[in-house]
Amino acid sequence: MKRHSLCCALAVAVIAGALSMPLSAGIYNNGTSTATFNVTLTLQANCSITANPLNFGTTGVLSAAINQQTTLSVTCSNTTPYNVGLDAGTVTGSTVTNRLMAGTTTGNTSTTVAFELYQDTGHTTLWGNTQGTNTEGGTGTGSAQAITVYGQVPTQATPVPDTYQTTVTATVYF
Repeated sequence: MKRHSLCCALAVAVIAGALSMPLSAGIYNNGTSTATFNVTLTLQANCSITANPLNFGTTGVLSAAINQQTTLSVTCSNTTPYNVGLDAGTVTGSTVTNRLMAGTTTGNTSTTVAFELYQDTGHTTLWGNTQGTNTEGGTGTGSAQAITVYGQVPTQATPVPDTYQTTVTATVYF
């Protein structure tokens, strides 16, 4: 009787183990049947923008205009039209036609240096944030597109020595 129970227990264990193992694919010759399914992706118009810093360097006297440039990178879905705007910056009293950088030293934060941002190398087209008026437009290609921002600190009375700065926000409208 012990041998019969052991034999049955072994048979149950073998069958249970075989059932838990995956079946391997076999080769069958009885015919075929097929089904199809759709694979979809919906792309919508979209854009992103990144900006590099604009550094006018170091000088002693603002007796001549200082010109520098930087780049923005706009990535939009292919064929998506867009506009890029630049705001006035974070300094109180700054406008897109009279941008200001402010001193950073305690006690000097109300002292300012004027600067402008332009869309062209000739510094004739001011860059603002009003679509259809002073933004720069383009059409997306699906890849990053570099856009140059031309900055100028014009000749002006030189304020006290300090580091002057502001933060300008670049916006892509699409």
